Amino acid sequence: MNITLSIDERVAEEARKAAGAMGKSLNQAVRDYLEQLAGGPQLAAELQAFEISALSTPGRLQGWKFDREEANRRA
Repeated sequence: MNITLSIDERVAEEARKAAGAMGKSLNQAVRDYLEQLAGGPQLAAELQAFEISALSTPGRLQGWKFDREEANRRA
């Protein structure tokens, strides 16, 4: 969907500079903001719930690292 916004030229130019500093176009920055506005609070709550769950899980690797040879060893 395309939308048209009416904003002051100075505001647009400053916003373009700020977006550029983030490595984004003004269009991408506005799109990201609208996506965040539309689903941000729900996503943030889901991420927080996941983090709490992950941190409270007793299963920790405690320094163990995946070993391809061990994983493929035949019994």
